[in-house]
Amino acid sequence: MIRAHTVAQVRAAEAELLARLPEGALMQRAAAGLAYAVLDLLGSAYGRRVLLLVGSGDNGGDALYAGALLARRGVQVEAWLLSSSAHEGGVGALRAAGGRIGTPGPGRFDVVVDGIVGIGGRPGLRPEAVDALAHVEGIPVVAVDVPSGVDVDTGEVAGPHVTADLTVTFGTHKAGHLLDPAAQACGAVHLVDLGLELPEAPVEALQAADVAALVPRPGPDAHKYTRGVVGVRAGSAAYPGAAVLSVSGAACGLAGMVRYDGAPAALDQVRAAHPEVVGPGRVQAWVVGSGSDDGAEDALRRSVADGVPLVVDADALAHAALVRGRPAVLTPHAGELARLLDVERTAIEARWLEHARLAARRLDAVVLLKGRHTVVARPDGKVRVTTTGTPWLATAGAGDVLGGLIGALLAAGLDPFDAAAAGSWLHGAAATLAAQDGPIVASDVAAALPVVLGTVVGR
Repeated sequence: MIRAHTVAQVRAAEAELLARLPEGALMQRAAAGLAYAVLDLLGSAYGRRVLLLVGSGDNGGDALYAGALLARRGVQVEAWLLSSSAHEGGVGALRAAGGRIGTPGPGRFDVVVDGIVGIGGRPGLRPEAVDALAHVEGIPVVAVDVPSGVDVDTGEVAGPHVTADLTVTFGTHKAGHLLDPAAQACGAVHLVDLGLELPEAPVEALQAADVAALVPRPGPDAHKYTRGVVGVRAGSAAYPGAAVLSVSGAACGLAGMVRYDGAPAALDQVRAAHPEVVGPGRVQAWVVGSGSDDGAEDALRRSVADGVPLVVDADALAHAALVRGRPAVLTPHAGELARLLDVERTAIEARWLEHARLAARRLDAVVLLKGRHTVVARPDGKVRVTTTGTPWLATAGAGDVLGGLIGALLAAGLDPFDAAAAGSWLHGAAATLAAQDGPIVASDVAAALPVVLGTVVGR
């Protein structure tokens, strides 16, 4: 599990640790981790050239002490001090190690280390930082803790910011490492353990072992009904393929049975693709809305009346108020959530965390906001972010497969938050597997699900 803590949580944990450590020891730990990460990126030390962009905070100190370590290994290190209050001890250490203090201007460097603004900084950059970055455009950047100029706790950006190839963070991940748009500015993220004692994190990202632990496995005495029955009400005369794709996700093998009770116009296609799927009857979860067109409201009302957990997707999202307070997963993309909340789509895409939490709170249900890094929010504000996937997953019908998959997990016994987070992770992993040879369509994702489940969960 990747756990992302807030700035306040990190500051409190650092203060507790600092009280037990010699002065400067924590910064030295951070600087050593940063220096070795830069060396790994460089591939060699002697004769390589590294530039430090140094602001006034502790991140600037981390960069300076890391620069001193690099200089002692044979790296030519130069620092541009972008503040009159740069860390004095770090400046002295860099000079003593043979590094130099320069001024912004043209130069040849192999790597730029961004120590401009720390985790306590506000979004955006001051003009002198923007000017300095302009001189080194195109050179690989290593960000210290977070790319300067992003909002650490929300993942938002406002104005100019650093775009890093590698971010070396300390003690724990922060929300900005997982949440877009800031996550796109982080590049690869490398965590340096500082030994912090931290509370529960408000933002998490499941990993393969977490998903494997969550997915239910049949016991030795299991039969098709004890493993869960998932029902699908999807498709219409206009969109029969949505029914097929929703059923394909539901029929991944995690539930003991799939029932189709959607549009009659899609029934023959569903039966042809999945002869094991049966007709209406009792279920432990419903998947409603994909391609349902004008029939979405009626399908959702009938599903709500059954009193079982629900996945509400696509056309049914317009009637999401019907599930308020019930065990349900809503699966909007940014445009659908914008309509639900009556805001502009650009607002959703600028503040993913804020709007996913807002929707979950208003509708008193789990909200899965689909995107590059999908955000799954509970009404109490707890969030999981999905980091699996590929840009090829942005294809018509992929969300239909996801809805069916989450429905199968609900029917198998997971609560809505776990089902949404685990389903999103598996969906992204299946897309990545399917896209190894290039572009994919939604049915490719569904076909890859059993392979991913066999690898992650076990056969």
